[in-house]
Amino acid sequence: MKFKYTAVALTALSLTVSSCNDFLDTMPDNRTELDTPEKITKILVTAYPTTNWNMIAEFSSDNTDDNGSKYTDGLTPVLSREIYQWKDTKESGNDCPSVLWSSCYKAIATANHALEAIEKLESENNTVNLSAQRGEALLCRAYGHFVLSYIFCEAWSESNKDEALGIPYATKPETTVAPHYERGTIGETYKNIEKDLEEGLQLIDDNNYTVPKYHFNRKAAYAFAARFYLYYQKYDQAIECANIALGDNAALVTRDWGALGKLSLNDNLQPDAYVDAANKANLLLITSRSFWGLYNGPLTTTNRYTHNPTIAKNETCMSTGIWGDCSTTLKQQAADYTSIPKVIFRKYPLFYMEYTDINAQVGYYNVVSSVFNTDETLLVRAEAYAMKKEYAKAIADMQIWQDAYTTSKVHLTEEAINKFYGNVAYYTPTKPTVKKELHPDFTVEAGTQENMIHFILHARRIQTLHDGLRWGDIKRYGITVYRRTVENRDITVTDTLLPDDPRRAIQLPSDVISAGLQPNPRNK
Repeated sequence: MKFKYTAVALTALSLTVSSCNDFLDTMPDNRTELDTPEKITKILVTAYPTTNWNMIAEFSSDNTDDNGSKYTDGLTPVLSREIYQWKDTKESGNDCPSVLWSSCYKAIATANHALEAIEKLESENNTVNLSAQRGEALLCRAYGHFVLSYIFCEAWSESNKDEALGIPYATKPETTVAPHYERGTIGETYKNIEKDLEEGLQLIDDNNYTVPKYHFNRKAAYAFAARFYLYYQKYDQAIECANIALGDNAALVTRDWGALGKLSLNDNLQPDAYVDAANKANLLLITSRSFWGLYNGPLTTTNRYTHNPTIAKNETCMSTGIWGDCSTTLKQQAADYTSIPKVIFRKYPLFYMEYTDINAQVGYYNVVSSVFNTDETLLVRAEAYAMKKEYAKAIADMQIWQDAYTTSKVHLTEEAINKFYGNVAYYTPTKPTVKKELHPDFTVEAGTQENMIHFILHARRIQTLHDGLRWGDIKRYGITVYRRTVENRDITVTDTLLPDDPRRAIQLPSDVISAGLQPNPRNK
């Protein structure tokens, strides 16, 4: 499908600027006394990060190319360029690393204040039961640290867990001025996340929420745990948690891609439906202040760094997989704009406006993200099965995915997967394909296991396009990323991110480093 759009006028464009001077922030509202269960429940609404990390992850990944100097990025030109080029940025505003850092620690601080108040209230009144609130606070604390580690740390592995830098794990409200923090290791960070997860999962109660999908409801919590355990290489636990999130029949809870694909791409109907809380596939929805919806819209102001036709046709949503040609088999077709170099899925409405002055039409741009959903959790389980060499179960999950997402009638078998992905040439930057060399810090056997992983990574890359999860796959599997400038069908390689490149861990905010926290290493 091809559409021609003119630029949407961007009026009252405003940046959300959050201070990072407070390393681990204090209570969001110091006037709030958490002295009742109702107040604790209410404050936990703010225990979720309000900054979106999609732009950081997508622009760092191989889902983005440079379309050349004839295009400009009028929204955040310096930030866009520096993130795309893997530079240490000092930019501040929507979608930048410094605001993400601050936002996550503010959310963590809220969770810690809630946990402290819960302990106090329960000790003062033994008839008070705040286990559901405790569960949500623990899940929020784990999630905030998980997001920070995903962006600012190397991927966890058995060989680097005691050496690679982690992030400070905050477990209590800060009461001192300018405290000193240590980063610890990625192994210590993951152990702390796991501890909070294990305790929190047992306490989550959906009855505590008016709209469960705006909180860590039970299925969302287990979907989070499934993704975490996959990254932690604890495949049995990943499968166990995915089973709970998906229920007895995963085919019944996947998204109705056919119905979504029939909605118009010319307006917000499709993205609004994608993030609808009533959709059975959505497990957790989070609102954040971000321009990400604008980057994924028909705007001529966001054209320099994009998911362009060169990537789409050879590697992602217009490529060919075992299921056939994406441009004819996907139930949700990508929007291929003829006037601008973008190929996108309409997952994100342009924006939801949060007005600070409605008369002047000034305020903040917000996006709603499906942070956890059954579609991605199904692929998490399939990958965990493949890593355990339980290929029949992995193929069964991939058949569910293929039947839900495509019109293909291909019957998946081990033989068919080996034949297709075993015969695809490996990617080069000038001859791109769907298959990239894997250099994980763990064993992937040549043959069936490797071909299964290529199949799943191909599906994941399409399924999670624009969601920032490809960056995690790149780091976990040691996939080389090339910086390419694509002009008039000519491809020029300008930089390369090798599997051992320290830039895979985004640099900490400059003011946090100035305050004494150890920065991520960089090659000289």
